[in-house]
Amino acid sequence: MSALFEIHLLWPALLGAALLILLIILMFSGDGWVFIPNDSYGIVERKWSLRGSRDGGKIGFVALGGETGFLPETIHGGFHSYMPFMYRVHRQKLITVRNIGYLFARAGAPLPNGQALAAWPEDVDPRDARSFLTKGGQQGNQRHILRAASYAINTALFVVFTEDGTYEIPLGDREKIDSLHALIQSRGGYDPVFLDADDIGVVTVQDGPALDHGEIIAPTVGTDAKVPALFHNSFQDVPKFLAAGGRRGRQEQVLTEGTYYINRLFATVDFKEKTMVEMGTVGVVVSYVGPPGADLTGADYKHGQLVEQGQRGVWQVPLQPGKYAYNPYAYKVKTVPTTNFQLRWIEAATDGHNFDANLSEIRLITRDAFEPILPLSIVVHIAQEDAPYVLQQFGPEIGNLVDQSLDPMVSAWFKDAAQALTLIELVNERAALQAKALAEMKVRFGKYRLNVMEVMIGTPRAAPGDKHIDTVFEQLRSRQVAKEQAATYASQQEAAVKERELNEAKAIAAQQPALTASKVAIAVAENEGEAALKRKTKEAEALVKTATATAEQTRLAGQAEAARIQAIGAAEASATKAQSDALGGPDAALRRAIAGLLAEAIKNAKQPLVPGIVMGAGGQTSIADLLMSMAVANGSVGKLLTGESPTA
Repeated sequence: MSALFEIHLLWPALLGAALLILLIILMFSGDGWVFIPNDSYGIVERKWSLRGSRDGGKIGFVALGGETGFLPETIHGGFHSYMPFMYRVHRQKLITVRNIGYLFARAGAPLPNGQALAAWPEDVDPRDARSFLTKGGQQGNQRHILRAASYAINTALFVVFTEDGTYEIPLGDREKIDSLHALIQSRGGYDPVFLDADDIGVVTVQDGPALDHGEIIAPTVGTDAKVPALFHNSFQDVPKFLAAGGRRGRQEQVLTEGTYYINRLFATVDFKEKTMVEMGTVGVVVSYVGPPGADLTGADYKHGQLVEQGQRGVWQVPLQPGKYAYNPYAYKVKTVPTTNFQLRWIEAATDGHNFDANLSEIRLITRDAFEPILPLSIVVHIAQEDAPYVLQQFGPEIGNLVDQSLDPMVSAWFKDAAQALTLIELVNERAALQAKALAEMKVRFGKYRLNVMEVMIGTPRAAPGDKHIDTVFEQLRSRQVAKEQAATYASQQEAAVKERELNEAKAIAAQQPALTASKVAIAVAENEGEAALKRKTKEAEALVKTATATAEQTRLAGQAEAARIQAIGAAEASATKAQSDALGGPDAALRRAIAGLLAEAIKNAKQPLVPGIVMGAGGQTSIADLLMSMAVANGSVGKLLTGESPTA
């Protein structure tokens, strides 16, 4: 009895425990209790409700008012309790976006006709599904993209595409989701657009109003950062692009170096190289966009029109050397050389620019019926301001100008000039022909705004099989050889003279030490001679002065002596005269004087000076008598006595 009584008392407790265990089992087996890890989140699905289910509508299968369907809010880490078997929690790992993520809304307002991507409600977070649906979110591919972060997004409403995979709650649209993922991946949509310094990105927008009729490029809009409501920051803000009036299609605006986070479902990017205008060239711009412009070429220019920069047409001002971020679909830039280039009418020879690829040598006919081939080169320059005019006349290739106009004109002129010259004149007068051709080509090329810098004529040559011209040239060469030989002989003769002079110079150089020594000796001797001469001159001057003084002294002494002698002579003469008169006259005195002198001489002489006896006609006579008679005969005695000088 006691045992039964105890069992009876424990039965309610056991039943309660069993019910509690059953309730716990039911709670956990029917999502009554749910645990969400911190790296995950949950999406709650209401399986049944007394309010029933929503029948379609703009929010579709998302339950906003207690009906069956997916609840818009997500749950996060921790324990959560729900009515068993009424709710189901779909656990999801947090969605990690490394660069760019895309959203596809399974519910929302339908897109209007002509709209490619769904507009995102203003100020709505992608994790707030309720606000998305209540504020007019549209179903389909969204213009809004996810940036790098971790998200707890309701994947029943949104399918999220990232580079790591696709996040969704399967609802039977797997094929469509896979196709969309492949499309994004093919466009490189999970990575930002990166451009270096040499590239540009040409953007093609897939959404927005279509272009006006006749337009091929969408105009640039929303580039002014000072107007933030319209500044789309290089297509990264889709709503602002559309608000600024952006159009669907290929855009005139391009992306330059940098990194851009662009929705590739909204806009694709085509990578192109920047337009390079090299040194020595200018870029002529042909614009396919912009308003029509007024012609700037003037009434005399009949080859087209030029417009200002920014207008549609050929721009009058070319681009200077440098790099330009021009959209190649909106602008075509043709480079034109501004350095000198050659047009060669020479077989198998072209300039680096290849403008003369189709030119060949010119066949002439001379006045004397020879048919030489003339090689020709013309150096041409295009001024930068003339480049648009040149290009507009002959299209995008300057080669067209050469082939269509310059080649026929130049060929005709040289053929006409050759007909006035013989072959010999054509060869000998090439310089004159070049000068004439240069003056003429300057005028003719100037009509096409080309500047001719130089005309160079080569040596005419014979056409294949023509032997006559070679014969004439051979004769000319023979004449020239003869002239050169004569000049050679003259040069050799001059060289021989120079060689002789050289040898003499070498010999002089070899004896240069001796010559130098002798020159020094001569200089020394000359110096010594000059010194001796100066010394002798001084001595002579001294002697002259001494002699002069002595002579003067002697003169004065002589004058005194002469006066003394004269006085003595006069006294003696007077005495002699008196004596003579006393002794018998002058003759007698003279004889006595002479006799005295002779006697004195004979006395002092060791031998007789004269014979003592002189033989004469009258016989023998003494020398004294003879002398006396002679003196008397010529009157010498009288002169002597009177003081006059006797004569012989």
